[in-house]
Amino acid sequence: MAASPHSPNSTFRRLRGQHSPAEFAALVRRAAKEIGETVSCDARYIGRVESGEIRCPNYAYERVFRHMFPGRALADLGFSPRESVRGRSAQRDPSSVLTHRSPSSAKESDVLRRAFMAGGSATVAAATLSLTLLGDTRRLPSRAGESEADAVEDAVRQIRLLDDRHGADALYRRAAEPLRTAYALLDAGATRQSTEDRLHSGAGELAVSVGWLAHDSGRFDDARSHYAEALATARVARDAGLEAHAFSNMAFLARDRGRSREAVRAAQAGRRAARSLGSPRLLSLLALREAGGWAGLGDRRACEEALTRAHTEFSRGESDSDPEWMSFFGQAELESLEARCWSSLGEHARAARHARRAADLQDPHFARNVALYTAELAGDLARAGAPDEAAWAGGRVLDLLAEVQSTRVRSMLSETADTLVPHQRSPRVGAFLTRHATA
Repeated sequence: MAASPHSPNSTFRRLRGQHSPAEFAALVRRAAKEIGETVSCDARYIGRVESGEIRCPNYAYERVFRHMFPGRALADLGFSPRESVRGRSAQRDPSSVLTHRSPSSAKESDVLRRAFMAGGSATVAAATLSLTLLGDTRRLPSRAGESEADAVEDAVRQIRLLDDRHGADALYRRAAEPLRTAYALLDAGATRQSTEDRLHSGAGELAVSVGWLAHDSGRFDDARSHYAEALATARVARDAGLEAHAFSNMAFLARDRGRSREAVRAAQAGRRAARSLGSPRLLSLLALREAGGWAGLGDRRACEEALTRAHTEFSRGESDSDPEWMSFFGQAELESLEARCWSSLGEHARAARHARRAADLQDPHFARNVALYTAELAGDLARAGAPDEAAWAGGRVLDLLAEVQSTRVRSMLSETADTLVPHQRSPRVGAFLTRHATA
């Protein structure tokens, strides 16, 4: 029987069985990849389904759930009929619901979803087209409702998915448009306080996501501005989770800009904001951000203390309180961030061991991170006196750059190429340098 509005979806909870929400979310992501679908499922999404907040999944999730539970309809999974949920329509073809204009009688929520996102894509060129602005701002509602909050949250998820696969360069300009619309909705006000809270959180997370795209594409001043906007939104809304996220990214940006003391301060501020959230993984990430700052300052002792805290918190495992945006943070990312610490301290062979583990452990779905970790490995190997291995890793990065567009990765690879120039008589190094120059 379908879940009624505001009532828990006990059917879906039974289907989860003994798996934790985070474990079940991983199974959902794996099933999505099996059918070529793209979803950004995490423990928070599973919690929203089981609480009844999500009464009917979008078409992408529906296809995944039907793949996981063959022969079951949405009602068999505890969901309400699509046509009974505001803003949903059972009349449209699933593959086109976000990419075509609806009839004039369609509900406002459908219009707003198309204002934020169009369908997914397999190429970077198409990906940039999948972020579209509602050109006529007069079509925004006078007061935002739940469907508008849903649209903002969907935009955040879609941007993260596209970034994971394609990198930031082709996405940044397009992603700024949904951000402007999100803040326009905030300015318009909401029908209920709970909706306004969601809009604040969604707009702030969108600002962080757009800031990250600017960061990864080398637009550091833009990134700093977007992160500051997210932090201000968090402070206004008293949203500790958003505040911790903003400080985490500000610490990362400061480290990349060589402002190590600022990186330490931002990471420590993020840790204070995160203390009440009950997420060891978030505390682990913030400890790693702090460690990176200490490494940049050359303070080995403080760096090692922060790394110890990071490993201790990470070992506590996943939690239902882990933020949705932390889906990227697993063992691979921990290894990568530790590698950067040792590299900053001049221990390049040790850094290379961690970078190699990061590249080996990373889920191929996160193509941008695979390229990043492999670029780190190439650089560490080059500085550790292993030029042939570095050239091999650099070649792998060049292969990945056919799919991933990231200024940061390309800059790292250029530095590695410069380091390898004295070894160009080696056939493998020479071949890499020629290919890199051509690319």
